[in-house]
Amino acid sequence: MHASWAARTDPGRHRSQNEDCYVARPEIGLFVVADGMGGHEGGEIASKIAVDAIAEAVEVTATLSDQDAWPLPFNVSVSRDANRLRAGFDLANRKIRERCTMVPALNGMGTTAVAVLVGDETTALAHVGDSRAYLYRAADLSRLTRDHSWVEEQVQTGALSETAAREHPWRNIVTRALSGDGMIEVELTELDLRLGDRVILCSDGLSSVLCDSEIGEIVSRHADLQTMCDDFVHVTNANGGPDNVTTVVLDINAG
Repeated sequence: MHASWAARTDPGRHRSQNEDCYVARPEIGLFVVADGMGGHEGGEIASKIAVDAIAEAVEVTATLSDQDAWPLPFNVSVSRDANRLRAGFDLANRKIRERCTMVPALNGMGTTAVAVLVGDETTALAHVGDSRAYLYRAADLSRLTRDHSWVEEQVQTGALSETAAREHPWRNIVTRALSGDGMIEVELTELDLRLGDRVILCSDGLSSVLCDSEIGEIVSRHADLQTMCDDFVHVTNANGGPDNVTTVVLDINAG
């Protein structure tokens, strides 16, 4: 299976620097969006470390079988590609910890991340934090990830509505991140993609401004992927652009 792709990242209207980062490696089927946290360049550093480390691990594990010596114990309950992503997120977390040890001023930096690995037979999705993945299929948009955030937990328990969560002062508090602290809990999902599907990866600079129906409407009106990414940024900034915004969109085709 093959994926055409496009991407766009923008600092938004109120941030002096862009702490988002993305990587697109179509030759190995890997696409990642990371949203850094920490300020004083810490977030920018953390997100760059994360996307580079995920790409490195996915590439290194490309030829490993489930019988080989993996960086982490091989999880037989998920696909080989999901194990590759999990290894990438673990390497990212360790490299962030190493950088903080070397530069104490960076302590407290971290990043969310969402990654998809499109393989010949399987497609795996991994995420930590509130960067999101969506699937657009047959004119319908569905969310593939659940936010690891305080407000999402409140929505799940019924304490907050979706609308209230979008306006809550604690909406930016994430409950999982790549921050170098101990073992990370990566959420892994196996995707059954079909020809004609579109996958959208984005930082919360997009999803915190545009609701799912608005995101779906933008996807529906653009055949060209780069135009779609540009429109995501344009509409987000037209609605205030309070944060950095990054989106990577994939079009699944036969190649």
